[in-house]
Amino acid sequence: MFAFSTCWNSGRHTDGREMLAEIRALGFEYAELSHGIRLSLIDGIQQAVAADEIKISSLHNFCPLPLGVNGPAPDYYLPSSPRETERALAVRHTLRTIDCAASLGAKRVVLHLGIVEMRDYTSRLIKLYAERGVDAPKFQRIREKALDVRARKRQRFWDHVFRTLDAVLPRARDAGVKLGAETRLGIEEIPNEDEIDAIIRRFGPEAIGYWHDVGHTQIKENFGLMTHESVLKRFRGHTVGMHLQDFTPPAFDHQPPGFGTFDFSRLSRFVTDDMVLTWEIHSEWNAEQIIEGVARAQQQLRSPATA
Repeated sequence: MFAFSTCWNSGRHTDGREMLAEIRALGFEYAELSHGIRLSLIDGIQQAVAADEIKISSLHNFCPLPLGVNGPAPDYYLPSSPRETERALAVRHTLRTIDCAASLGAKRVVLHLGIVEMRDYTSRLIKLYAERGVDAPKFQRIREKALDVRARKRQRFWDHVFRTLDAVLPRARDAGVKLGAETRLGIEEIPNEDEIDAIIRRFGPEAIGYWHDVGHTQIKENFGLMTHESVLKRFRGHTVGMHLQDFTPPAFDHQPPGFGTFDFSRLSRFVTDDMVLTWEIHSEWNAEQIIEGVARAQQQLRSPATA
């Protein structure tokens, strides 16, 4: 199914029903509730769903936002945190997101799983990529250093990710909600490709799968760390959804299709009927800029199996 994320318009609405009506007017039957949904929007969302005005495909953790947080904050509490109070709050608000998803009939929850606490090498690499390209010796030297530092520091934070998933997956199973571990753009962030594989092997593909993000993956492809095809082939059958967006190098993502350089036909052979395909477009783009390009890209994404 194709869906459209409320990351586009949640910030400018005070009524959740009106927010979803704006997405329905784009032509979407499904919406993903992103990580900018304030508690005050939930009543209107419930009204829209109860009236069958729109369906909810998925929620992006944390949804609704923790009290006192008024803007998008998917990393507000880190599931990887060695600080037990913070990790416990990540568990608490993830459970709340799962319960909210179940109450709205959504079958997917998208997760960010934290970071390896280390220097921010990714921002430096993006700048170097723009200036010199991936083949520059300095770029390659810093990339290898970043990967080495991450490998040495990882285990402490990785153990806490497993503790968090141990705490939230029973609730997700009981609620009939599958979790999706999202590709992250930063070398410092969790999970990388091998870690997604380890998570699925440990907890089982019926409980948690891979969530592909076009922009995040493209940055890592530019870095020479993966390609869209390699990661989607690796997780064929275990990819539960995608965040779709156009992309312009070095790191301009969340654009409507047609405004960047990404070829959406690259994804078509990996799309299956059970995936949630969510357009995740930033708020500065208007409806007219979105509608035509989305329709064209969705035709590219429809393989014979999903047409």
